[in-house]
Order: sequence, then structure tokens, then C-alpha cells
Amino acid sequence: MMSTEIQELPANIEEMVAKILVNRQITKTEQLRLKFALLYQDGLHQQDRSLIDRVFYGIRHGLLKVIE
Repeated sequence: MMSTEIQELPANIEEMVAKILVNRQITKTEQLRLKFALLYQDGLHQQDRSLIDRVFYGIRHGLLKVIE
């Protein structure tokens, strides 16, 4: 069962992604929240999907550091 912390979507994905990209790091909780948003939110706007894709691109290519 997922914790409530992960199930809650960020109020503003744009702000969350901006913070992640500026700091060049993402917590595991933030990463799980974004995965949850992609997988389980049918009403997610295309702009939010694109922002989340940028974050996962950064993780895959070593541009963002995943921290505890």
C-alpha cells in the first residue's frame, strides 16, 4: 500500500519540477510522486506530462541526482 505522502500530488507540478531542475536533484519521494502522477492521473495536462518527462530524462542521463 502506498503512503499518503506519495499518493498526494503536488499542488503545482510546474513549481515542483522547477525546484528539481534548479537544484539538479530530486528526492525519492518526489520521484515517486511524479511517477504516480504519470501512471494514475488521467486528467494530467500535456504540459505537466512534458515537464515530468524532462525530469525523468535528466535522471536517466545523469543530469539530476537522486537523493534520500
